[in-house]
Amino acid sequence: MGRFHRPEKVDAALNLLAASPLLVVAGGTDVYPARIGRPLTEDVLDVSALRELRRISAEDGGHRLGALATWTDLVRADLPPWFDGYKDAARRVGGIQIQNTGTLAGNLCNASPAADGTPNLLALDAVVELASAEGGRRVPVGDFVTGNRRTVRRPDEMVTGLFVPDCAPGARSVFLKLGARAYLVISIAMVAAVLEPAADGTVGRLRVAVGACSAVPLRLTALETELVGVPVSRGLADRVRPDHLSALTPIDDVRASADYRRDAALTLVRRAIAQLVEGP
Repeated sequence: MGRFHRPEKVDAALNLLAASPLLVVAGGTDVYPARIGRPLTEDVLDVSALRELRRISAEDGGHRLGALATWTDLVRADLPPWFDGYKDAARRVGGIQIQNTGTLAGNLCNASPAADGTPNLLALDAVVELASAEGGRRVPVGDFVTGNRRTVRRPDEMVTGLFVPDCAPGARSVFLKLGARAYLVISIAMVAAVLEPAADGTVGRLRVAVGACSAVPLRLTALETELVGVPVSRGLADRVRPDHLSALTPIDDVRASADYRRDAALTLVRRAIAQLVEGP
């Protein structure tokens, strides 16, 4: 391994990134297993000592999730119902040890097509907060992940947090995941959805994101637009058609065929909407 840095202040970490490219590591639950069998030769920036980045807090217009907040932190946090789907995903990520160590930002930055957190962040309209020694910027989650293991983060930047805007009163969410078993498994397909009912009992806003069926998780924008103004009733899920998922590009691999993934995603979307209709 090359040089190892573990600063205790964000400014110190940003100055190190400005000086030279570094492998940023928090919990390391994705980074280290990926290097089993080969030496870690990169210079490493361990950000786990930046305690100020672990807070989950309410702010004007939403909630801020610190970059170092773990899956366990998310589950234990006092958050409104529209976070329930994200919390459910947190309970399914690995085992307890992984949930205690793995971070929300790390899961996003790893940019796996099957990352359980990303569809939830998409459905929540989350924004990624990035910082460098030169300043900060905010990027919507949908623009942050650009491909398999690729993001827009520059080498001199680090993610400092995620901002989730408030939803309308009565909003609720759901997360559904299909794998070979219930836990400790990479998704074959998954769906995150957030429903904001209007005062008249129709769909005010519906956001649906599908993961593990494309190089990046995708929002089903055509479906979302079509269902606005439709009564929130048992028939809502029946309105989901295969063409609503036409943007997905699933692959064949050891876990499932592309055709199976496409069919599974359609079923999961319908089930997710049906559960949202049923309410808490």
